[in-house]
Parts: sequence; C-alpha cells; structure tokens
Amino acid sequence: MTHRTGYHPLNTLKLVAQDLWVIDGPVIKFYGLPFTTRATVVRLRNGRLFVHSPTKLTEDLVSQIARLGEVRYLIAPNWVHYAYLQEWQQTFPDAESWVAPGVTKRAKSRGIWLEADAVLASKQSTPWQDEMHQMVVPGSKLHREAVFFHKATRTLILTDLIQNIEGDTVPVWMRILTRVAGISAPRGGMPPDLKLTFDKAQLRPALQVLVDWAPERVIFSHGAWFQEDGTAALKRALRRLVP
Repeated sequence: MTHRTGYHPLNTLKLVAQDLWVIDGPVIKFYGLPFTTRATVVRLRNGRLFVHSPTKLTEDLVSQIARLGEVRYLIAPNWVHYAYLQEWQQTFPDAESWVAPGVTKRAKSRGIWLEADAVLASKQSTPWQDEMHQMVVPGSKLHREAVFFHKATRTLILTDLIQNIEGDTVPVWMRILTRVAGISAPRGGMPPDLKLTFDKAQLRPALQVLVDWAPERVIFSHGAWFQEDGTAALKRALRRLVP
C-alpha cells in the first residue's frame, strides 16, 4: 500500500489567517523514522517576517516569500529543528537567527557549525514581544522547546510537543507505532519518549499556560495541525497532563 509523503502541495506558502502562513516541507528522517515537516511564517506589523522551524527552500518558495516582506527572524525552536536553517541563512543573510537552548551544541555534534544571533528564553526582550507570547517549556534537560502564541490570530505555534500523525502519511509499520505511542490522528498527543524527559511538576503548569492562552488553532511540525477548536483539541492532546 502506498502512502502520502506529506501535505501537498509542498514547499509553498499556504494562508492560515491574516499575516500567517504555513509551509509544508518534505519528509525528513529522525532516527530512521519518517516525519513530515512544517514551517510557520508570521508577518509582523512592521512588515518583517518571522519564520519558525524553516523547511526546505526552493526557487519558487523564495520568490513567494519575497513578495510577503523581508525575512528578518529565523527561529530554530528546539534542539533538533535546525536542518534547513543554514539554507535560509545563506539565502537571507540579513536575517537574525534565534535558536533554542541546545541547538548549536546538537548541530556541532553532527558536524554542523551554526551561526546564532540569540538563544531563545522565556523572559527576554524580543522584536516580536508585543505581538507574540513566548516560552521555553521548562522541565527537561534534553528537550527545550520554544513555543509562541500569535495574539492577533490566536494561534499557538509548537514544534514537537504535540504530534498528530495521519495513517496515510506514514508506512504501515509506523502506523502501529503511532497508535501505541498515542500520537495518531485525530487526537494526537505528546510523544511518550519526549514526555519521559520532563519533570512533570514543571511541565504541567507550563502546559496549562498554553491552554490558558486559549488558542483558536494550534500549528505544529508533524502531522495534521489543529485548524479549529484549538483549545479543546489542545486539551485532548495533552490528556492526563492538564485538567
């Protein structure tokens, strides 16, 4: 049986809401497992672009992005989401790179020397602070993920904290794994291997903050993101972690 390799069309801007787009990228392998990829683009009020978890660039995508505005901020939101960062840095040399804790160390361990202008933190001054909430989810020494909430569109932007894998996007053998792991569509969930790295006493209050932001939609990197009823969908995905 064949399966889709992603959320086609790939490598193109898809409008989500005013000044907010996603880009579905190609499949990438992590420890041998195939995962779809997704970037989120926010156009700030000054016209500058904030690009979260950049995916593969193509000439056509570069042209599309140029019509939106100036790419100014490139975000590597957790320790493993940097695969295409250098492509974007080379294409948009004036952009600032903001990376999560652990990104440069992880990249270096893979023989990749990344340039970073700033390390993301929960409490820091940023050029987008008036337009987006920001938090590096606490409780894990390994997985430090920066999450964002775009106030104007009430959109929560995650990376790996939630996955919602649709069966027709992965091989049959992986469908079984995703069901056992509790990260299969339509409910999705927090991957259990990720969950095990967290101190739940620190994790639970942080996740409650995400719920309290009351998102209308929740975008994440792997699987079908929650396009409506975001708060309810978020609570279902974070079952047993939030009330």
